[in-house]
Amino acid sequence: MAPPPLLRLDGVRLTFGGTPLLTHVELGVLPGDRIALVGRNGSGKSTLLKIAAGLVEPDGGEVFRQPGATIRYLAQEPDFGAAETVEAYVMAGLGPADEPYRVTRLIEGLGLRADARPGDLSGGEARRAALARVLAPEPDIVLLDEPTNHLDLPTIEWLEEEIRSIRSAVVIISHDRRFLERTTEATVWIDRGSARRLNEGFGGFEAWRDKVLEEEERDLQKLDRKIVREEHWLRYGVTARRTRNERRLAGLHQLRADRKNARRAVGTVEMVVGETRESGKLVIEAKGISKAYGERILIDDFSTRIQRGDRVGLVGPNGAGKTTLLKMLIGETEPDTGTVRLGTNLDLAFLDQKRASLRDDLSVADALTDGRGDQVMVNGEPRHVAGYLKDFLFQAEQIRTPVGNLSGGERARLLLAKTLATPANILVLDEPTNDLDMETLDLLQELIANYPGTVLLVSHDRDFLDRTVTSVISPEENGRWLEYAGGYSDMAAQKRGAQKEARKAEKPKPAASGGSASTASKPVGAATKLSFKQKFALENLPKEIAKLEAAIAKAEAEMADPALFTKNPDRFSKLAGAIEKDRAALAKAEDEWLELEMLRAEMEG
Repeated sequence: MAPPPLLRLDGVRLTFGGTPLLTHVELGVLPGDRIALVGRNGSGKSTLLKIAAGLVEPDGGEVFRQPGATIRYLAQEPDFGAAETVEAYVMAGLGPADEPYRVTRLIEGLGLRADARPGDLSGGEARRAALARVLAPEPDIVLLDEPTNHLDLPTIEWLEEEIRSIRSAVVIISHDRRFLERTTEATVWIDRGSARRLNEGFGGFEAWRDKVLEEEERDLQKLDRKIVREEHWLRYGVTARRTRNERRLAGLHQLRADRKNARRAVGTVEMVVGETRESGKLVIEAKGISKAYGERILIDDFSTRIQRGDRVGLVGPNGAGKTTLLKMLIGETEPDTGTVRLGTNLDLAFLDQKRASLRDDLSVADALTDGRGDQVMVNGEPRHVAGYLKDFLFQAEQIRTPVGNLSGGERARLLLAKTLATPANILVLDEPTNDLDMETLDLLQELIANYPGTVLLVSHDRDFLDRTVTSVISPEENGRWLEYAGGYSDMAAQKRGAQKEARKAEKPKPAASGGSASTASKPVGAATKLSFKQKFALENLPKEIAKLEAAIAKAEAEMADPALFTKNPDRFSKLAGAIEKDRAALAKAEDEWLELEMLRAEMEG
């Protein structure tokens, strides 16, 4: 017998501004559920999550929450209120019976400083603090709205493991396919006001969705043909009894009403890149380039050669120097040493992850044209802004809407429209996937994969990288960067292979003299098990290593600010010294753990 639901939404309805957003939505959450909540931007996913959390009241329907069940909700924009430190903010999310030890573990695991002031946090750090607050109590239900936004790949992978390990039921909204595939076991699709459920994780969703849409289109075509037949019968059919004609006429009116009220799936974005001249075969050649801020080396002796048609992805933790390397490659930032040579006939279009080119006080039309009227040039042809913006799913009445009133997804589509209208043969895209829905991501992936020019792409979306790039540039250690052929998965496989070979090389060779390797390596009277001190160190060193790694990442992220050295040289020097000290401690801890682990394995045979 199935357990009773922790949360149940029956027939939920909600209307905004006279337009139905949710018409008859049902959602049930059982203990231990892992649910992906998917749908187009504007379909009502976030609103439904707020209804489930009790933050929005529906116009109709029933919302049941099991008495005593605890629910925690992660909003897209965290509200720190009056909290003075990160630790105080996370602790405030605990209930009376919750264990505070999880607060410390999550803050350290997410690479945060407990004493940091919330107002000083970056977007990624604020997201991690909000995640710590939501996860710390281990509630019965966790509702996560775009949890991977602003997170780097190591943090995303940490979050995947955390979600898989907690006992809570989880409902997740995300555009990150790989993340959803690894964390969910059921999928709820919000589409045209209603909800459909697939009892499979996100991996099976897209094929099922396409099948549903194809069946709907066939049903509409059948309805159209039936209406044509009925109209023909009424006009040209043999005269029959009056009541029969009236009944059939009433049926025709109902068919027409059904056809009128049928809501087709939302259209797709139309994407075309502004065409320009062909670039030279060599696009970028970097030789031995380096960049450092004070004592911290971001890029050390990196070389690459990028040719026309290459699609290169840059990955790595926040603060590793991805954007710095990107700007050096395109000539915006001078390297400290080395040279960058740009090819001929280069026309560049740049999409900035901070959306800095979009001013909140401008209208959508003025942001697109830079205030130069109501025409935009696309492939040398003038187009009215209303028609061009329609290709990116904007309504005609939105062209005079201030940019500041747009949702995150709408801002992302507007910047994409502006970037793609720029005639270019090299696209530079810094975090282009933020806030885009999956259907728009599909089209952007197809556009990049078929783009005849050159693409430089910074992204934390593993699936997007796998589908688009031909090589990946990734940081290693001490400012070293390496380039790997293929997508993200290819890079990860190559790194695993290199690590495996390194471990093989480190293994002690068996004794050359007689006797088995195990007996030869164990002197007579040697200990057969670890001492209490050794066991304690083996168990606790990983925690110390994680703590040191988090402290290093935190300090490196702060030092990534190019203005820090100028504004506060004392702070910069203090951070640099702390990083060196923590790196030395980290190397020592890793060596000690490796020795103990090898000793344990040897004793266990």
